[in-house]
Amino acid sequence: MSYFSSLPDEAAVPDILKQKPEVGVKVIELNEAIMRGPSPLSAEERELIAAYVSGLNACNYCFGVHAETAHALGVSEGMFEKLLDDPSAAPVGDKMKPMLAYMKKLTEAPATLSQKDADAVFEAGWSEEALHDAILSAALFNFMNRLLEGHGVKGSDALFKSRGPMLAEHGYAGLISVIAGATE
Repeated sequence: MSYFSSLPDEAAVPDILKQKPEVGVKVIELNEAIMRGPSPLSAEERELIAAYVSGLNACNYCFGVHAETAHALGVSEGMFEKLLDDPSAAPVGDKMKPMLAYMKKLTEAPATLSQKDADAVFEAGWSEEALHDAILSAALFNFMNRLLEGHGVKGSDALFKSRGPMLAEHGYAGLISVIAGATE
């Protein structure tokens, strides 16, 4: 149940964004550009970052939806529990570990990031563009986590299981018409 009486009992992101459709459409366009636009990071890697950041922030809704999206794109079941418990022991490739360490620090203590953190990502074989895109993904989900938590929207397993595969297959752009329809 949301903190807002104007939202439905089983509120989801589109319900929140319909509150101000002119802003909501732009938010979804940004989601589509960051999460599905051209990038050295695959959609799977960006969804892994989205779910990981959301798990670090304890945002049940975004973690649930994006863990399911990541699973639908190929991330193994149980990955996030291991990743959140002990990132160094999680079954992710060696190349991804410094990237996720950077995202963790960016989420939990951004002012403590240093050149050493960036260099670890570059030494693992990532380009500056890849790190930039990962930072965009993490920043987007820190924003989205606060949007959902601020409205008191938590989601449900049924919602996560339906939305995850939908986002994996169709991306975010399909939500634009749902939100834009609120102005018609």
